[in-house]
Amino acid sequence: MNNDGLTWQDPEKLARHVGNTLRNIRNERGLNLQELADKTSVSTLTLGKIERGEANPSLTIIWKIANGLSIPLSALLVEKQEVQISRNNEGSKVISANESLTLEPMFTSSGYGSLETHRAFLKPNSEYRADAHQPGVTEFVTVMEGKVQVKVEAEVFELCQYDSIKFRADKEHSYMNMESTEAVLHFVMIYTGRAD
Repeated sequence: MNNDGLTWQDPEKLARHVGNTLRNIRNERGLNLQELADKTSVSTLTLGKIERGEANPSLTIIWKIANGLSIPLSALLVEKQEVQISRNNEGSKVISANESLTLEPMFTSSGYGSLETHRAFLKPNSEYRADAHQPGVTEFVTVMEGKVQVKVEAEVFELCQYDSIKFRADKEHSYMNMESTEAVLHFVMIYTGRAD
């Protein structure tokens, strides 16, 4: 397992799933690897390895790809099924480069825009900085355990257990856990593809 990438009960199966999904999306859009690299700011070498299931991409790389393609993160990670159950510590996990945040994609759906949900675990005394997402993404975050500060651009909001925040995620934002215990967060992201 790569500490800066995805983990799953079967990491090789997940890597193949992400690679196949990315290749299918790229082909559906008629993009070659260089065009995909230009859209995502991820090298063609890395994209090629991901498509072949040879790479274990970090959260930053997965976000760059999702943002470049204007798709939800979970569109690359979650297998589509009629009835889904998301159990704690089962399925895929994405770990931030500084290892402060572990994200567990739960569900995704499409229709008017797209929606995805995640569980996240923020280590004690740590910070996770998220790049601005694609235009039209609204993020809803609820603190399930602990206390977290959420910074949206220059403004900081303190959230306690069961407090929630909603903001446009196409701005730089970060999550800070200044406590000595892990914080558990629940994310809902809505992708409308619109910047209003």
